[in-house]
Amino acid sequence: MKVSLSWLKEYVDLPDLDAERLENAFVRVGLEVEGITALGSAVSGPLVVGRVLEAEQVPGLKKLINYCLVDVGDGEPRGIICGAPNVRPGLLVAVALPGAVLPGDFTISARKTYGKISNGMICSGRELGVSDDHEGIIELADEAGVVPGVDARPFVGLDDTVVELNVTPDRGYCLSVRGLARELSHSLGLAFRDPAAIDAPGATAEPAYPVTIDDPAGCDRFAARAVRGVDPTAASPSWMRRRLIAAGVRSINLPVDITNYLMLEFGQPMHAFDLSLINGPLLVRRARKGEKLTTLDSVKRTLDPEDMVICDDTGPISLAAVMGGETSEVQPDTVDVLFEAAHWDPVMVARTCRRHRLSSEASKRWERGVDRELALPAIEKAVRLLVEHGGGTAGAEVLDFDVHPVTAPVTIDADLPARVAGVPYADGRAADILREIGCAVSVDGNELVVTPPTWRPDLTDPADLAEEVIRIDGYDKIQSLLPVAPPGNGLTPAQRRRRTVGRSLAEAGLVEVLSYPFVGEAALDTLGIPDDDPRRASVKLRNPISEEEPALRTTLLPPLLVTLRRNIGRGHRDVALFEIGRVFHPATGSGEPPALPVAHRPADEDLAKAETFVPRQPWHVAAVFAGDVEPAGWWGAGRPASWADAVEAALRVGEAAGAVLEVRAGTNPPWHPGRCAELVHSGVVVGHAGELHPAVCAALNLPARTCAMELDLDALPLPGVVVTPAISGYPPALIDVALIVGAGTPAAEVRQALVEGAGDLLESLRLFDVYTGAQVGDGHKSLAYKLTFRAPDRTLTVEEAVAARDAAVAVASSRFGAVLRGA
Repeated sequence: MKVSLSWLKEYVDLPDLDAERLENAFVRVGLEVEGITALGSAVSGPLVVGRVLEAEQVPGLKKLINYCLVDVGDGEPRGIICGAPNVRPGLLVAVALPGAVLPGDFTISARKTYGKISNGMICSGRELGVSDDHEGIIELADEAGVVPGVDARPFVGLDDTVVELNVTPDRGYCLSVRGLARELSHSLGLAFRDPAAIDAPGATAEPAYPVTIDDPAGCDRFAARAVRGVDPTAASPSWMRRRLIAAGVRSINLPVDITNYLMLEFGQPMHAFDLSLINGPLLVRRARKGEKLTTLDSVKRTLDPEDMVICDDTGPISLAAVMGGETSEVQPDTVDVLFEAAHWDPVMVARTCRRHRLSSEASKRWERGVDRELALPAIEKAVRLLVEHGGGTAGAEVLDFDVHPVTAPVTIDADLPARVAGVPYADGRAADILREIGCAVSVDGNELVVTPPTWRPDLTDPADLAEEVIRIDGYDKIQSLLPVAPPGNGLTPAQRRRRTVGRSLAEAGLVEVLSYPFVGEAALDTLGIPDDDPRRASVKLRNPISEEEPALRTTLLPPLLVTLRRNIGRGHRDVALFEIGRVFHPATGSGEPPALPVAHRPADEDLAKAETFVPRQPWHVAAVFAGDVEPAGWWGAGRPASWADAVEAALRVGEAAGAVLEVRAGTNPPWHPGRCAELVHSGVVVGHAGELHPAVCAALNLPARTCAMELDLDALPLPGVVVTPAISGYPPALIDVALIVGAGTPAAEVRQALVEGAGDLLESLRLFDVYTGAQVGDGHKSLAYKLTFRAPDRTLTVEEAVAARDAAVAVASSRFGAVLRGA
């Protein structure tokens, strides 16, 4: 937020502070200063008030150029070329005389242009650096002291200092002069004068305008008052325009400028309606599905049933708390104005802004919380300003719909701030500070019962109050000492397993990625996941970042495949990625979750019940492959990724996790039904691997035969203590076995049969060749395995090794009809 120092000085008696001391004053109370700008430093040399005596258009030009005679108070009028559309005789303007230097190191000099000598420059707001307005030159008010020849800096705002602050979301009250002045008073120990402390009449029996509030939960206060007979040509006073411009707000017209001015001063967003354009009584309600409204930015918007709108007999005329509608805005000929100041639900406003991708200065304040007691003071001051500067008559009728919500007090231990900060605060210091920031405090033994002020909706817990005490007393009083870290046991077994799995996949050449955990129904549709699949039961977010991805993922594949597509689209054709992350499944709890305290540990039964409302979040690991896993080159042909690489990645995960996985044929979208493997541990399917369905690859614009693997890491048992294996010093016996089996027989199941039959002498077994062809017959294949036998206490005889080999083949033969090739 930008604010001029002169405005702050109206409500707190600031001494003369240089930029460093002013910044420190804000930082001391936790406000970040983005910049401090002395506006006058941007312009040097003579800048004076001038009056335009004549403005004659230069003939023969395609654009409007005027040759003006301007009285600058030095006797003879000066001739100045000006292309502004609003220059006219009698106008008071800001004139930079030769020798002046404007922002951008632009030096003014007398020069010939358009056949005339231009002896100076009539300035716009942008040229002086006081605003972004370049539509025309600055028009100075014809008031006392504004005469040709005097220094123009005080009248264009160049005698002021502008402070730009970064206000955090929890400090919404600081998006106002009122809030910032209050914080400076705390920081510097100065008295604060509340600009909202004015006598404002309450509701009258006859309302200012008939209004019905249909949803008090979305709007718990609505105030309004009318001013009739306003002069539509009345301009905003120069001091108001200067302050708006310094804050980065464009001056529009008097009624709208007043609402913007009070939004900046009080922090209370307001709206001004043209009474003549309202048809019938007003109704504040939720929008109906399909309703439309054209907002002030000329965009026609389709409303959502959660949006709040202000309606008349024609339908919605304002998107409440965000932006008004075109049909009822103040016009150049408006004479009857209705001021509205309300209090809206912050959550509703935030969702409406995100839904319509529409953010405004008003909504920015509503999202962060606005003092609900400002409605009537803001209405009163708006009426006074409009009557004073625009004429008209203020209506005696006042509308004030107020549901009077009760603010619950917060109980805090008096010594909690001291325990949190490690600073010994004197007795009563915490209570005094809380009263200083506006809280009502009563002392009950060692406890403080605190009712936060209406402008601090962020103070809801003892921790919030403790932080306020620490902040106001001074963060600089907290010692910069690191606490002694308690001894620990290092990583948990689950953490060690995840790191081991990630390291194993990285060593195999895969690259780890981290994806956002958000998905939408469209992503699951693309993967071909059936409607009754458990992965369709997702956890919906109440406030999603994107309406297209409103749920948390139940599988790692959708965002991981999007990452794969992005890399391929950027020219990386050979890609192997993996991710280890949580997936989310709906909670099992029913009824209302328990309200857990924060001041002490909750009861075990409450914690157990609360856990039932927390979504299950198991850890999964997934990998995707596209392109070549072995590149081609002078050394030979490359090898494209296949379903076998996905299965191998899953087996590598199992090995790193200390679990033996069984591989068997399976089906599970989005995998190809004939090229999908189930990964089984202890009889339970814990994952799938294989080639993605061609329709999925086409829908996601992925290369054909893209492969993937996903495994439920938490479904595997945590590894126990690793026992050092006994290493035999005796030689191994190496025997190769080639078995002819049916073409549809899984090699992994044949391998398992061989392992079971070989017994304890089998040290290792590896499939090294698969053959299909005329030599083994149609419908058959040959699987060649290398078996390594070894005994820990002796050298095996040939007879022992062959007997173990035969026992292994016998089990494979009985189970799959396997026949030794060549037998």
